[in-house]
Amino acid sequence: MQKQPHKSNFWGYFQSLGKTFMLPVSLLAAMGLLLGIGSAFTSSDMLARFPLLSSLPMRYLFGYMSQIGGLAFSNLSIMFAIAIPLGLSRQEKGVAAFAGFVGFMAMHLGTNFALQFHQMIPSDPTLYRSLGQSTIMGIHTIDTGVLGGIMVGAIVARLHTRFYTIKLPDAFAFFGGPRFVPIISALVASVMGLIVPFIWPFFSNAIVALGGLIQKSGIFAPMVFFTSERLLIPIGLHHILVAMVRFTEIGGSELVGDQMVHGALNIFYAQIRDGYEISASATQFLSQGKMPSFLFGLPAVTLAMYHTAFKENRPVIKSLFLSGVIASVVGGITEPIEFLFLFISPMLFLFHAIMTGLGAMVVALLGIRIGNTDGNLIDLVIYGVLQGNDTRWWLILVIGPIWGVLYYVVFRMVIRKKNLKTPGREIIESPEATQDDPLGDGANSRAQLYLNALGGRENILSLDNCITRLRLEIHDAKLVDDAQLKRLGATGVIHVGDQALQVIIGPQVHLLRQEIDKLL
Repeated sequence: MQKQPHKSNFWGYFQSLGKTFMLPVSLLAAMGLLLGIGSAFTSSDMLARFPLLSSLPMRYLFGYMSQIGGLAFSNLSIMFAIAIPLGLSRQEKGVAAFAGFVGFMAMHLGTNFALQFHQMIPSDPTLYRSLGQSTIMGIHTIDTGVLGGIMVGAIVARLHTRFYTIKLPDAFAFFGGPRFVPIISALVASVMGLIVPFIWPFFSNAIVALGGLIQKSGIFAPMVFFTSERLLIPIGLHHILVAMVRFTEIGGSELVGDQMVHGALNIFYAQIRDGYEISASATQFLSQGKMPSFLFGLPAVTLAMYHTAFKENRPVIKSLFLSGVIASVVGGITEPIEFLFLFISPMLFLFHAIMTGLGAMVVALLGIRIGNTDGNLIDLVIYGVLQGNDTRWWLILVIGPIWGVLYYVVFRMVIRKKNLKTPGREIIESPEATQDDPLGDGANSRAQLYLNALGGRENILSLDNCITRLRLEIHDAKLVDDAQLKRLGATGVIHVGDQALQVIIGPQVHLLRQEIDKLL
């Protein structure tokens, strides 16, 4: 049934916006693996150890991987401009994505016109960088970076929601409906481009000032960032903070070759792609900061919960804990473990957030330089071990066990002392979904049971998912049965505002969402 448009609340909008970031970021992570492998096997250190890598086939293969790996890095701003309207729109998603591309190009064409008309383009190309000017998609413009792409994407998404059903007079009917969206997007974004040269310096200065504030935190900078990121996990807004640090001046600015690069992840990829020494000031905000907690701390949490569980329940919860450890260590996905204790003991989650930040500060102080995004075993191998001893990757294996012991001791002590009902310490109710019809179309299917617990079809305004969560907008939060959702297997249910809802399922959440989509 077609849902009526409605006005999203503040938290619901930002939850949805943060979710749209995952599409370009997931591509960036995948391309980063290619870039990491390609650069590792073409480094001078690796070539000296293994002369076979100097052969033509090897140089061709790993050179190709390095080249393709730079795809997302080189075009990240336009990817955000496309991904945001694609993710925020509920109908005509293809039109929304196309309008995002059109809006991005129109904004920069408008900026180019303003720069030429007001004679703001210096005759000396060496001055371009100092004025924030560069060439994007063949257009001389102001380099607004990822933030420019995000602004265009958000504006186009709003225009799409407002105008994709517009009805024009018969004489102009051909341009009505979805066709009107890229047209109005081009007009609005181009006008926005006209004022960019005059307003962007204020945005740029504010971002630089915020970045300077983080950088001035000195040794505490990574701790502030990673602790804040963990604390934002429950409401799903951590993606916004992470994107700002990874892709804007907030995460630092460095000259790589003859190009000024902004954002911790952008700096890291530029350096690894071009063979420059990896910057410790950039990697302090990247993978290495997560590794003590992700690779050692959270697995120790599951061990503490397992040892404090009732003996008769341990065989039942073993697979739950094992899947959580695999998700954290191999995939860098921590919610399946974090949401086992987040709502039971917020103080333990605060301890986890502080320990994550403290671990990031310690590895930064020790001069470890491991980049990328996930903080998992893959990052440790590709961006640590394979990049050579200069990354000081082995120190992770020294710090990690210490973190594991601290996590284990604190969690085991608090669970026992407070008698917390962590998994295995209460009566376990089996999910009501039948084994014969786990995700099918029957009345007892898992998808149908989830839909019933969410208040039924009419209570769902929108449904999507990120890596581990169903993300919904609903009519009435009172119709949602949180306890039933947990009995069905959800590890957490988060109400964000009056209409935004998140249900933590795990890495296979997309399969459940697809089945619920069929029922809707």
